[in-house]
Amino acid sequence: MQFLCKEYQDGNPRVRGLVTDTRIHLVPSLNPDGYELAREAGSELGNWALGHWTEEGFDLFENFPDLASALWAAEERRLVPHQFPNHHIPIPEHYLAEDAAVAVETRAIMAWMDKNPFVLGANLQGGEKLVSFPFDTARPSPPTPAARPPDYEDEHPEVQETPDHAVFRWLAISYASAHLTMTETFRGGCHRQDVTDAMGIVQGAKWHPRAGSMNDFSYLHTNCLELSLYLGCDKFPHESELQQEWENNKESLLTFMEQVHRGIKGVVTDQQGEPIANATIVVGGINHNVRTASGGDYWRILNPGEYRVSARAEGYNPGVKTCHVLYDIGATQCNFVLSRSNWKRIREIMAMNGNRPIRRVVPGRPMTPRERLRLRMRL
Repeated sequence: MQFLCKEYQDGNPRVRGLVTDTRIHLVPSLNPDGYELAREAGSELGNWALGHWTEEGFDLFENFPDLASALWAAEERRLVPHQFPNHHIPIPEHYLAEDAAVAVETRAIMAWMDKNPFVLGANLQGGEKLVSFPFDTARPSPPTPAARPPDYEDEHPEVQETPDHAVFRWLAISYASAHLTMTETFRGGCHRQDVTDAMGIVQGAKWHPRAGSMNDFSYLHTNCLELSLYLGCDKFPHESELQQEWENNKESLLTFMEQVHRGIKGVVTDQQGEPIANATIVVGGINHNVRTASGGDYWRILNPGEYRVSARAEGYNPGVKTCHVLYDIGATQCNFVLSRSNWKRIREIMAMNGNRPIRRVVPGRPMTPRERLRLRMRL
């Protein structure tokens, strides 16, 4: 916060451009009560683990709705995407009940995510030095077929990649490669062997699988791509080490924030110029959609390349465009103007007719009074 304010006032063009063109939201602590307990105990002898839980005893790393498992269950039943969405999956009703085992911090963050149309997010942590990205949840292995030998056991769950796996890798590498020491893994990890293949990045389910993470929830419930940034091996660096820790991560933080301006963006409107909220943006080849915000605007982070993009909304004919994403920072403008469709009115007429086909009127044959009454009612 201090760096952004000072550099902006001093006229730093990079920081000025970032602050001017980006909505930046900063949360100093997701778990202030737990942090206070851990800070008082100190980092020696593993006392930092006290900060893992809230005052009420909830583990915030696994307290969000497990939407990934719900999505995979729907996929196995072939309900996606016609009956079960591949994006903006609703929160289960039992999770929203007043007596649900959900921390107040978790409820606050979920409400905050629903209120703001976030595009890119990161939760900053310590104790390791790597970048972790979704899925954090490991997909359960399929049932063992009866034809297999009885002693056959597959105890290793499947590591399921997100449809945006390539984009998540790009975002993770943008942070790790700019860090001064994150990719120097020849000495191993902080506490064990290197799990990142000397790249400083790892998919969460491959490293430390957990269900109900904020990263998975953010990806499946909102438009936001969320990653976990583990800034260094020490949870509580000594004061003399803080300046070096800042230098290690400063360029990475700036580079990561700039990635929000990579991909495509635009506005979806009708033919009168009115914005269309909650329109669905579909990118060909990526089975994960996003929605427009209340002003009809959308943002979609994508790797460089050519994409077939369509915009769809209830009551409108879909619009399709080819959008090019370049290597330089700066999202490609891709706007859509949708025309109204007659399908909504047709469905209303069909519903009034009990979803039966409307009888065609034969020219030259007079209608009976009953036929004339039915036709008037349908029209």
